[in-house]
Amino acid sequence: MTKSPEPNGVEPSRSEDDIQREQLGPRGVPGAPDPAKMTPQRDKKMPKHVDPGHTA
Repeated sequence: MTKSPEPNGVEPSRSEDDIQREQLGPRGVPGAPDPAKMTPQRDKKMPKHVDPGHTA
């Protein structure tokens, strides 16, 4: 029995990257934690130090 291809517009449940991460780990080291950290968009957009300016 051959596997039928996915219909157009429908993604498979797991990508090739997901399969490789499962087998090799996130950085190619099996069992190692993923050191990458997602930063929320709000933290990226907001400046850390706000300069209030000065009065004229």
